This record gives sequence, structure tokens and C-alpha cells, in this order.
Amino acid sequence: MGTLARDAHRFQVGMGERVVLAVDPGEVRIGLAISDPTGTIARPLQVIEHISRQQNAAAIAEIASARGAELILIGLPMDTEGEIGHQARRSLRLVDELRKATQVAVETWDESGTTQMAGKKDDMVDARAAAYILQDYLDTQAGSLADSAE
Repeated sequence: MGTLARDAHRFQVGMGERVVLAVDPGEVRIGLAISDPTGTIARPLQVIEHISRQQNAAAIAEIASARGAELILIGLPMDTEGEIGHQARRSLRLVDELRKATQVAVETWDESGTTQMAGKKDDMVDARAAAYILQDYLDTQAGSLADSAE
């Protein structure tokens, strides 16, 4: 491997090694997904029942800490015009509460259509939706890293 290729590989690996916890916030259930340590693959983790914004944030922060997450990614449901609607405002209030509850970085990511992609309605549908959100984020980050290494 040449020097340039070795440096690019080191750059890609160094930037991609972090665990990300994704959240698909719903009115009744909250789906969680986690990345592998290389930040490459998302998998459904669990579903928690909605209690209150503060208790939800505390539970998510605790799970993020236990799993060693360096980023909490919150799904942001945009409306059909790509604007922030009622559901997105609810997600943004959860983001605010999470930022009070943890030192882990919190970001948002467009979650449009992920619940439909998650398929069959069962106990893990919300966690699968979170995994779709997370995989989209991870794939986008990997593409950005590949572009910057060229």
C-alpha cells in the first residue's frame, strides 16, 4: 500500500470508528438502533415506551452511555414540503431535553419514510425504523469520507 493510500485508509478508519445510537421518536414508542464500532452497520436495538420527554431523554442517555455511543442521532420527520411540522417540533423538543441530560453529541437526521420501510408492524418496527435512519446517516458519512480522501 502506497503512502497516499495508507494515509487515506488511516483517515477513513479514524473518522469512522465511533458508535452511534439512533432514535426514532414516536408518540407511543421510541425505536433505538446502534451502529457497530466501525460506524458501518446499523442494527435495531430496542423499543422503549414513551413516558415523558424528560424520562425518555434520561432513558436514551443511559442507553447511549451504556453502549459507549459518541453520537445520538434523532430522526426528524419533515412534512411533505420538507418543512418542520408538528412531529418534527416534538423531535426537536426531545433533542433539547437530551442535550440537558447527556454530554454525548446530539444531532438530527431526516427520517422521512423510514417507518414504511421498516415493514411489518410488530414489537420491533420502531427499532427497525431507527436502523434505517442510522444506516442512511452512516452511508452518507462513508460517502463524504471517501470523497474527501480522493
